[in-house]
Amino acid sequence: MSERARIEEQLQRAFEGEAWHGPSVREVLVSIAPVQAAEHPLPAAHSIWEIVLHMTTWHDTVRRRLAGEAFMPTPAQDWPAVTDTSESAWRAALADLDRSYRDVRSALASLDESRLDEALVPGGSTGYVQLHGLVQHDLYHAGQIAVLRKG
Repeated sequence: MSERARIEEQLQRAFEGEAWHGPSVREVLVSIAPVQAAEHPLPAAHSIWEIVLHMTTWHDTVRRRLAGEAFMPTPAQDWPAVTDTSESAWRAALADLDRSYRDVRSALASLDESRLDEALVPGGSTGYVQLHGLVQHDLYHAGQIAVLRKG
């Protein structure tokens, strides 16, 4: 199995299921209602909804970097504000997260394996670091969401 295929498998496990550590991103988001997603059970912590928007930003950021774009989200892009807490807005946020995941998987599938050892953009980290970082990022936030669900 190629390294790219291994990374793709880890990204899939972290997001879709059968992750070694426990529930994947999709599994931990099952049956969360908009009101719960918008709550701040821990006053100094982000809400589940804010975390979902943040994860979408980073899927899109890595995808853009895989395409050679030297992109760094602004603080407002990194942690977008939740301005609409309706059911339709929550469904749209979840759909956008899924779309961003599919887009980064598609970009990874077409990535030349040699790019894993190269900086994706001048002065940036390698494809290997960016992609493994994204897997770690998804798992970190899946854990946060699991804690917030219980709060």
